[in-house]
Order: sequence, then C-alpha cells, then structure tokens
Amino acid sequence: MKPARFLAVVGLLTLGLRSVSAAALPSGVSPAAKPPGTAQQALYMAAFEQNLVRTYATAHLASTGLSATVLRNALIGYYNLRRRGLASKPVLTIIDFGRSSRLNRLWVIDLAKQRLLFHTLVAHGKNTGEEFAKAFSNTAGSEQSSVGFYLTQQTYQGKHGLSLKLRGMDPQFNSNAASRAVVVHGAEYVCQDFIRQHGRLGRSQGCPALPPEQSAAIIKTIQGGSVIYAQPPASVSYRSSWLNLDDALPAFARSQGMSPMVAQ
Repeated sequence: MKPARFLAVVGLLTLGLRSVSAAALPSGVSPAAKPPGTAQQALYMAAFEQNLVRTYATAHLASTGLSATVLRNALIGYYNLRRRGLASKPVLTIIDFGRSSRLNRLWVIDLAKQRLLFHTLVAHGKNTGEEFAKAFSNTAGSEQSSVGFYLTQQTYQGKHGLSLKLRGMDPQFNSNAASRAVVVHGAEYVCQDFIRQHGRLGRSQGCPALPPEQSAAIIKTIQGGSVIYAQPPASVSYRSSWLNLDDALPAFARSQGMSPMVAQ
C-alpha cells in the first residue's frame, strides 16, 4: 500500500472509532464518568481497528483491489462466528460480488500470519448476472448465487472433482445452501480463456466455482470450519446479525490475549 493511502485508511478508521466511542456515552456523561466496561470496550474497538489496518497493510490487500470496508465486514462476522464456537480455523475467505467477474474477486487470508494465501477468479450463478452479479437468491432451482456468511464443512469427490460443502449462516440470504447443493468446486469455465472469448467469466448454478488448477489447494486450505463471506454489490440490501461489532469484540480480544471485557 502506498504511504499516503495507508495513512488515509488509518485516519478514516480512527475518525470512525472516535465517533462510535463518543456516541456510546449517555448524554451529559463525561469520559471520566463512563459506565463500567465502556473504557475497556473502547480499548477493544481501538485494538480491532488497528488489527484491521495492520492486516490490510501486511497482507498487501490494497494492491489486490480488496476494499478495507469489505475486509472489516468479513472480520466482524468471523469473530462473531468464533464467539459462538462455530469458526475453528484462523482462515478467512472473502468474495466481493461488487467486482466484475473478469477480475480476481476471491481472497483467502491467513489471519494468524496476516498473509494472503490465494487471490483468484470465482464464478457467480447463471441467473445472477452476466459480467456483474446483480440478483441473488436463497431459493432452490434459482441458479443464483447467495450472499452472506458461510462455514466450510467436509469435502467429497463429485462430478467436478474435489468439492467442499457449505453451511449458510444467514437466514433468508444463504441458509438453504446445503439443500441447494451450493458448494465450492473447480470448473473449466473459470479461466482467462473464457473471459477473452466471452467478455465475462463462465457461470455456475449458484456455486462459487474456482479455477480448476487452484480449486483443490484452496479447498484443502479452507475446509473444516473456516469462514467464507460473500459481499453483495452496493445495490443489494443485506443485513446480518453477524455484522454486530460489539458482539464480535470479546472473541477478538480473546484471540489477541486481551483481558475479558468487564460486564456492563
């Protein structure tokens, strides 16, 4: 990341943190008279935002086109799922459906080492759009992609070779992933040759399909309890309980070896 851009990100995050911290105080209450636990929560928020900036910079994610806001959403959901004992691997996969299918829009990040493991193409469903993903569904037979948070499950050998089952964690958005057989797999139409011939990436029946030469390595890396977050484009309305930062902070603090939050 260029120094100027990095400092801009730090400034924005710091400004946002100050605004949230100030808003958390009841009217007329000075910082010195904050309710029990508020100071520690503000400390956790500051640490979370610093960790976000550090991960973004250390993994060189700005140069890959990943938005810091999308990464922040993904991290909040990851720590909420971890708080519930559902996420067991410090590996986070992000799909940004706001980007053209001609671009690499899937990232696999090692959160423990703050390292980018994979950055590659990923397909969306036939009825989700052409070059850009526009329409999403949680309905069987829709042949559309779904957005939101997923947990990776076990692998199996299918018609596309090694494949990975998914558990959708967002009611109304992706909770029918298992019954729809929405899985991670490789596909020949996920390649640059297809893009050159058709002006867009090939499309799936709703699965996040990967380049076949990378699919097995990615699946083996993320299988068995890691988090996938599929960010919708800005035009799509998406709300999720997994995006509550306050709920995510205790799990984040524990992962960093910080003291437990004081009850409020």
